[in-house]
Amino acid sequence: MSRVPELFGSMVFNDSVMKERLPAEVYAAVKRTMQAGRHLHADIAGDVANAMKEWAIEKGATHYSHWFQPMTGVTAEKHDSFITPSKQHPDRVIMEFSGKELIKGEPDASSFPSGGLRATFEARGYTAWDPTSYAFIKDDTLYIPTAFCSYSGEALDKKTPLLRSMEAINRQAMRILKLFGNDDVTMVNTTVGPEQEYFLIDADVYAKRRDLLITGRTLFGAKPPKGQELEDHYFGAIKPRVMAFMQDLDEELWKLGVLAKTEHNEAAPAQHELAPIFTKSNIATDHNQLTMEMMKKVAARHGLVCLLHEKPFAGVSGSGKHNNWSLSTDTGVNLFEPGTSPHENAQFLLFLCAVIKATDDYQDLLRVSAAGAGNDHRLGAAEAPPAIVSMFLGEELTDILTSIENGTVYGGKEQTLMKVGVHALPRFPRDSTDRNRTSPFAFTGNKFEFRMLGSTASIANPNIILNTIVAESLSLFADELEQATDFNTALHDLIVRTIKAHKRIIFNGNGYDDVWIKEAEQRGLHNLRTTPDCLPHFADEANIKLFEKHRVFTRQEVHSRCEIMLENYRNVIRIEALTMLDMARKDILPAASAYVRALCDTVISKKAVIAVSGKCAEEDMVAHLSSLTDSLYSAIGKLDAVIQGEKALHSAIALAEYYRDRVVPAMQTLRKVADELEVHTAKSFWPYPTYDDILFSVS
Repeated sequence: MSRVPELFGSMVFNDSVMKERLPAEVYAAVKRTMQAGRHLHADIAGDVANAMKEWAIEKGATHYSHWFQPMTGVTAEKHDSFITPSKQHPDRVIMEFSGKELIKGEPDASSFPSGGLRATFEARGYTAWDPTSYAFIKDDTLYIPTAFCSYSGEALDKKTPLLRSMEAINRQAMRILKLFGNDDVTMVNTTVGPEQEYFLIDADVYAKRRDLLITGRTLFGAKPPKGQELEDHYFGAIKPRVMAFMQDLDEELWKLGVLAKTEHNEAAPAQHELAPIFTKSNIATDHNQLTMEMMKKVAARHGLVCLLHEKPFAGVSGSGKHNNWSLSTDTGVNLFEPGTSPHENAQFLLFLCAVIKATDDYQDLLRVSAAGAGNDHRLGAAEAPPAIVSMFLGEELTDILTSIENGTVYGGKEQTLMKVGVHALPRFPRDSTDRNRTSPFAFTGNKFEFRMLGSTASIANPNIILNTIVAESLSLFADELEQATDFNTALHDLIVRTIKAHKRIIFNGNGYDDVWIKEAEQRGLHNLRTTPDCLPHFADEANIKLFEKHRVFTRQEVHSRCEIMLENYRNVIRIEALTMLDMARKDILPAASAYVRALCDTVISKKAVIAVSGKCAEEDMVAHLSSLTDSLYSAIGKLDAVIQGEKALHSAIALAEYYRDRVVPAMQTLRKVADELEVHTAKSFWPYPTYDDILFSVS
């Protein structure tokens, strides 16, 4: 552990490296760009590029890459070496890296999802350096975080709208803070700490499961005798092989400046979690992408495979990614910190009301930000929040808002000391709110925890939405308060009016309870259960106007993203369905038939040797298995026919709905029969490792 401070950030071109290697005026210009969003002059970029190259070469780098986040859900990179032919000696090379190469790259944009923004023949795209996110070295390559746009300027990535949304909420939050007299504040940043859940399984077992190889989740698999019923895995002792992986992962992430902090076993067998310390939203997004990549890479070193799919195994909890979001000033003040007397903290209450209003007004957008074929398996399944968006505030804050609404005096509550009945144990103050794991959006002390997001998703999606919708609330608040003749009276009236208008979104109860579904409907809240239910709302006119107002998305960018997400939903399920057909036809059906044949041979041999009165056990088994194989064959045919039926459809939404309504049920029918066959087939005949083999294979 004594090495950790020296190790941390050792492969990052961070502030301390820049301060050491850049001329003072160049360093000051870069800091102004990072802190205030000032434009960086090309001459300055040249000095930065040269220092960056020299540092990278000293660290062993031979190439550089503009690293970006297209609409594929993963990162993209193109590598160029530093070599340039020497003018004095044409048969030799020198190592060069210019400011132009740092600032701009030109990857081919035609092969990335564009949702109709670009025709196939329109290939040119640009990557633009994001100087607010540090460059880093990985695999002997200097990685430069960048945004990605088309030749005509439309955003083709997740980073560009995220940066736009960060500027939007900064503009509106600054208007509010100036009204409260915070003249020392020059910038408001959104900060994020994403908790990442994942599964670790043995690589040899993984290699024998074609569904895991192709889709990232098991498409077949009977429930094992033991799952998570005993609740003994959660926070349990970490197995040596997993601990070695975690230690290795920590080191790799620390080198890259990722603030990896907390690690533990999660609820399901073979499931784990890693959580970082909060950092600025765009940097947190970059770091989370690096974390997911490093998890897979480090797992391979240990003979393991890291599964990031939201639902790799039926019957046990899937994986999510809790997005802990907050607002902080450049003077170090957390704007969601209630203080010791939140009922008297008007600034806190106004920012809280902005989030309440935003969550209620734009429930559909928050739901869209967590949409995806994989996440549809989790939401509402008693292992993740329901698809209904609501807010948890806890008893104290809810009581404060109620007293403000009713015009009554809030007496406050004395801080309670925890007493657990053992004198030797220390007493400590109890938190003002409990935690509600069933809530999609919970206030947890000085931040909001958005719990709907799936484990594979980029955290850019929910943070773009959160930043934009809260910016809109703050904008409307500022418009009103800036015109007020009596600020305090106007502020009080605004808070009261907001609470009354939007209190329906606050729910502190059990989100898993069926009663809540009915109550939410009575409150008028959306219940957008599946991805095709919610995605079309992304392009609702009110939402397009919101994005255009805050310059986060253009109308064209909204429609393109809607198209991309719908196509992705259909493509993911289609790949899964085709994989199921292939496995059932080529492996499961032949294996079951072979077992039936072996049982028939046993029956014949048994009757030839001994006199059997009535049916023997094997005959009953043959009859049952024959019926199941017939059902399997029928289910294969029906799924195949349903997939072929998509040819009559053309629009993205029609195809998505067709796959939800027709293909997914046919897949479920096929799986049900195959899993029943697995239960009754001898293990020596079954073609794949079972859930027992997979979930309990890592020691």
